[in-house]
Amino acid sequence: MTSPDLAALRPRLPSPVQEIADGRFGRHGIRLLLKRDDLIHPDLIGNKWRKLAPNLTAAAGRTVVTFGGAYSNHLRATAAAGRLLGLPTVGVVRGQELSDRPLNPSLTRCAADGMRLHFVDRSTYRRKSEPETLAGILRAVDAVDAYVVPEGGSNSLAVRGCRALGEELRARVGVDADADVHVDVVALACGTGGTLAGLAAGLGPDQRALGIPVLRGGFLAADIEGLQERAFGGRRGDWSLDDRFHFGGYARVPAELDAFAGDFERRHGVPVERLYVAKLLYGLVALADEGAFPRGSTVAAVITGRPFP
Repeated sequence: MTSPDLAALRPRLPSPVQEIADGRFGRHGIRLLLKRDDLIHPDLIGNKWRKLAPNLTAAAGRTVVTFGGAYSNHLRATAAAGRLLGLPTVGVVRGQELSDRPLNPSLTRCAADGMRLHFVDRSTYRRKSEPETLAGILRAVDAVDAYVVPEGGSNSLAVRGCRALGEELRARVGVDADADVHVDVVALACGTGGTLAGLAAGLGPDQRALGIPVLRGGFLAADIEGLQERAFGGRRGDWSLDDRFHFGGYARVPAELDAFAGDFERRHGVPVERLYVAKLLYGLVALADEGAFPRGSTVAAVITGRPFP
């Protein structure tokens, strides 16, 4: 088997940086940049490209089996990669009860892109990383020799792939006509933590990474440390998390958050994905008001996705 030709998909790398003039930051003397990872590729968007690309190369043409919930961006990206590269893909979906229901738009897209969907009960899903449970799942989908990518795509290969995101922001970046901008803080929304783990490792010693978890529970710091340990042999970079902006948990988009995202779109003409990016931007506005960033700081917000559908 041979590795797929990812270069043929022509990713836009490094992704562009856009400055946003927003009074909610400007009145505190903060310069806000958007790192537009959502423009890397129309189907493999943002951190999904950075995490999937090294794993797809390692798969070397084998069936790719991966995991996610019913609204998983990762499942959609993996299915799209399979279609574009001619790779068979299987999505193991959390929730056996969903197997008898009509597919939602996200899973419909996965199926349209050729992904085989396999629903498992939530107890089995929680144990999916246990060797015996994983072996049973692979037998059930008739893919015992498959290449397995974990939920959210976060493994050592993905973490090392995301280090390039930090490296792109480590040097002074070009913004419009200004090619000499130093970024002090890089912020992003976090699901499984793989992107932050890699990003922080790529930043310079005078920069820090800030993660806004979109799930509640307070478990993510240990997961990120574990990912960095496996990818780099130990903790890397200056990073921290702020757990206050999950709005109740994954896929929770209350009216206040939706209204905030809609307002940001109208102000700046930038589409705001609700499950991750909206929580990031809301958190940054709140932190700016709290004085979390010194006057004169430049903050780069990583835009990791676009709204779907």
